[in-house]
Amino acid sequence: MRPLSALIASTLLAATSAAALAHPVTVQSCNREVTFDTVPTRAVSNDINLTEMMLALGLGDHMVGYTGVSDWTALDPTLREQAAGLPQLSPSYPTKEVLLGADADFYFAGWNYGMNVGGEVTPDTLGEFGIAVYELTESCTHVMDKAEASMDDVYNDLLNLGRIFGVEDRAQALVEAYKAELAAFTATLPTAEAAPRVFVYDSGEDKPFTAGRYAIPNALIEAAGGVNIMEDVASSWVEVGWEPVIDRNPEVVVIVDYGDVTAEQKIAFMKEIPAFKDIPAVVNNRFVVLEYTEATPGPRNIEAIKRLAAAFFPS
Repeated sequence: MRPLSALIASTLLAATSAAALAHPVTVQSCNREVTFDTVPTRAVSNDINLTEMMLALGLGDHMVGYTGVSDWTALDPTLREQAAGLPQLSPSYPTKEVLLGADADFYFAGWNYGMNVGGEVTPDTLGEFGIAVYELTESCTHVMDKAEASMDDVYNDLLNLGRIFGVEDRAQALVEAYKAELAAFTATLPTAEAAPRVFVYDSGEDKPFTAGRYAIPNALIEAAGGVNIMEDVASSWVEVGWEPVIDRNPEVVVIVDYGDVTAEQKIAFMKEIPAFKDIPAVVNNRFVVLEYTEATPGPRNIEAIKRLAAAFFPS
């Protein structure tokens, strides 16, 4: 019998050889076609949800670190073991120097998820140094016209990462499992006639920061059987006035829990302002809290949909 170490080594070699045979591969990244001649071996991801996508595909051994994750313990417990040996290269958006210092060959980020339009870290500026960039699909609305956010955006990213890193079968299996789980769950939900009006409260007191039609919460709310009161706003995450929130009379408020202001403080703020006293969500204390990782594209979106549905249609 061959030693276990030899079996593992041969399996890894076979996997590496299979990945090499599959390359070059070309994927669509927003409005760009990006070709990968080889599998990246020194990848960096920005933000916790993008990092969880990489780890859900078992790509920790292809990474040299991650950025924009201020709290390592916020990573899904089932994925922390993969991340244990990876350094946080920057607690916020990385500079070019950070990525070059890590000798990165791949950067998984998005617009407003590690890159800013016109900023110093973009596909063009990094391309000059041989760092390939794959952009989060949900964020593409900042650089091109696209359809409203949907779970297909998340599936697309997982499948493209699978192709880029030579683990296409693994990615396909994960996506099919997510689709089956979601289909089985949504089949149990009430009809659309019962859809509650929902407002996403991310942050802000003078003006709220919320989710328009191009932000993933719009898709999560729809999948859970609700209607985002800002679905007609042709934007992703966006600042609006309180007046349209009051006028649209939400029956449920989704609180995004992250940052210095706690979910409890955001709920207290809405309960204490006289202008909100007649909003049904406030009157009936119908608040549902989503963690940042649940309210942004990533592996936790299915569980977020289930939590939303439980709040929309309490038994």
